[in-house]
Amino acid sequence: MTTPRPLGILCGFAVLAAATFSAPQAASAQPNIALDSAVFIERTTATRGRVLEPARQFSRGDRVVYVVSWYKLGGSGGFVVTNPLPRAVTYQGSAFDDEDVSIDGGRTWGKLAALRVGTRIATPEDVTHVRWRVAPALAARGSGQIAYSAIVR
Repeated sequence: MTTPRPLGILCGFAVLAAATFSAPQAASAQPNIALDSAVFIERTTATRGRVLEPARQFSRGDRVVYVVSWYKLGGSGGFVVTNPLPRAVTYQGSAFDDEDVSIDGGRTWGKLAALRVGTRIATPEDVTHVRWRVAPALAARGSGQIAYSAIVR
C-alpha cells in the first residue's frame, strides 16, 4: 500500500488506470482527508474461482473493481467521497449499496432506481458520478475502504 497523500494528488492508481480512470475526491470543510485508490480486474479461473488482479491493461467487457481507501488526518465529523466515472466504464454497484449516484455530471443525486433520464428510469450506463457519505462515527475510526465495480465499455 502506498503512503496516504493529501487530497488533490492522484495517488495509488495502477499504471494506465491513472490516465483512464478518474481519481476520487473528498468534499468537506472538515476533517482533513487523504485518499488512495487501487484498480483491479476481476478474473475467473478454473482453479481459484474469482480473483482480483492489479489492473495493467483493460479490454472491453472487463469487470473493474475500484478500492478507495480513506484516511482521516485530522479534524472531526463526517465527509463525502465523490468519484467521477469516465465514459469508458459502466457503473455496476458498490460493496455496501449505500452510495448515491448522479446521471447529470454531479448536479443532482439519488438512488439509481429513483432517477430518470427524460421519461425512462436511469440505467447503470447513465451514471456519471458516485458518492458515499462517511458518517462521523465511521470517520472517527480514522480509516476505511469503499469498493465498487464497473464494466469496461
